[in-house]
Amino acid sequence: MINVLLALMFIASFLVAIALHEFAHAMVASWLGDHTPESDGRRTLNIRDHIDPVGLLLCVILAFQPGGGAALGWGRPVKTDPWKLRGGPNFGTMVVALAGPIFSLIVGLLAGLLLRVFSVDIINNVYLYRIPQFVLAFAIANIGIAILNIVPIYPLDGYQILYALLPSRQAMSFAKSAPYGPFIILAIFFLLPFLGQFIGPLGTLFIFHLASYITQVAGYVVSLVAGPTFDLIGQLFYLR
Repeated sequence: MINVLLALMFIASFLVAIALHEFAHAMVASWLGDHTPESDGRRTLNIRDHIDPVGLLLCVILAFQPGGGAALGWGRPVKTDPWKLRGGPNFGTMVVALAGPIFSLIVGLLAGLLLRVFSVDIINNVYLYRIPQFVLAFAIANIGIAILNIVPIYPLDGYQILYALLPSRQAMSFAKSAPYGPFIILAIFFLLPFLGQFIGPLGTLFIFHLASYITQVAGYVVSLVAGPTFDLIGQLFYLR
């Protein structure tokens, strides 16, 4: 069964989280001396300026998955001029690329810590428990985005990180995969789960359920900082 309200929480959490994620890229690029993101209007928290239609589509479809959902996707890549970045084009590019996942992880952990302030009375209140439920969804969304974005497939941040680490010749060859990146990601999250239903035991491998595993890992990370509060909220998370 699809939990519509939870799906909407995941989508709302994703929209805010991806704006923070892309804003972090733009800010770090500016700190390193490249004001290209600022000129492009990306050093902003305006959600509309950071949305990538395909990345948002991925989130919406995954959010409405039966039995739970996920808040995974990507934003519009922040463009930089590598030669203006302090530290050199490779090191500067890698630092800017790492800024998004690291900031998303920090935001997710802080949201997880915030869960500790909610009392049992609030969590068990038929109306007020939606507040900690949304905070939990927001925490999972941020950490899930951080995990997804270290995958080295364009337009995810892991692509830029690996590109910066590779020698020039290998980097040029690797760059040829960029145009196919979004299709590869969609195949991993949509085609493989569909095929997994028809191939027997092989369909239980993690690659056929990657969205679910990323969300579970994100939830586990949140549980480490939220403590006992996580167990109380988690019992109601997917049930109401």
